[in-house]
Amino acid sequence: MSKEKNKSKFKDNLIARGEEASKVRKIVTVIILAIVLILVIGGISGYMYIKSALQPLDSSSDEEIQVEIPLGSSTSTIANILEENGIIKNGFIFRFYIKLNNESDFQAGEYTFSPSMSIDEITGNLKTGKVMNDPLYKVTIPEGVTIDQIAEIYAEDLPITKEEFLEVVNDKEYIKELIDRFPILSDAILDDNIIAPLEGYLFAATYDFFEEKPNIKSIVETMLNQTQKVVTPYYDQIENEDMSIHEVITFASLVEEEARNEKQRKNIAGVFYNRLEEGMLLQTDPTVAYAVGEHLETTLDKHTEVDSPYNTYQIVGLPIGPISNFSESSLDAVMSPSDVDFLYFLHDSDGNIHYAETNEEHNKNREKYLK
Repeated sequence: MSKEKNKSKFKDNLIARGEEASKVRKIVTVIILAIVLILVIGGISGYMYIKSALQPLDSSSDEEIQVEIPLGSSTSTIANILEENGIIKNGFIFRFYIKLNNESDFQAGEYTFSPSMSIDEITGNLKTGKVMNDPLYKVTIPEGVTIDQIAEIYAEDLPITKEEFLEVVNDKEYIKELIDRFPILSDAILDDNIIAPLEGYLFAATYDFFEEKPNIKSIVETMLNQTQKVVTPYYDQIENEDMSIHEVITFASLVEEEARNEKQRKNIAGVFYNRLEEGMLLQTDPTVAYAVGEHLETTLDKHTEVDSPYNTYQIVGLPIGPISNFSESSLDAVMSPSDVDFLYFLHDSDGNIHYAETNEEHNKNREKYLK
């Protein structure tokens, strides 16, 4: 009996040890899987963070930040300066990136950077010593001007001629290249009836130039980049409105020409939407002036009868393309118009706008304010 008991006890010990070993294996397996999972999640998170850190801090920003890089600054010092000034997201990753890409020979000096700049643009400026603090030329392009007027402004302020500028912006082969590079541009601007392909797309702003004779293509692309930055945040809303970017920019140019402040723009955008919904002609005088090709102090019947895809006295809907550049305020008005019941409006001699819901009310306003 003693031997039987010993055998039974030995067997029980083996079973217990087997169960204990099985539990240990399960625990080890769970721990290993947990570690692997942590490593995978950590790797993905690390990759996403590094990817984010290498992208512009704020691609839509047009803020300009003055930065001084002292003489003898190390890459660590430069990285810390850029991070502290809100130019890059992470100084350590910036240092790792420039070391990995063997970037060096950064120059001391005063720089103007922007959170919208890529790592390559930042390192390129630092490496080439492109100090942007003292532009040779500073040119302001107003809101609501045509591409012809833009050419005149640049010809006055830069060592280029109006003819040189217009030749570049009307070069169809160059325009095709730009369409491939800028999402805001589409084949709609290549229509043979379009007067100027880039009309409306060269954004109103103040531009700094650092070369003795700025390259015209560089000027054009800088302005397109600015338009791209302004329009990009509205992409989803434009898609929901079932309009193309070209139509929205065209619409914004009409609002820009008819109004001078935010409230007016939102109201007029509301009026235009109402007329479009009713199937009415927009009948906005600035489109007539653009079709005629000259400034009109008074829009006469002979002007409104001009046969042109820009003349909203003759065509239903929006004109074939923009009639000027636009402000972000006008773009915002097109995207968020006032909810009004008006179908008509007119300007008096003091710059005020008077609205009407019916043609009868509109005619009374004409008699009252247009004497």
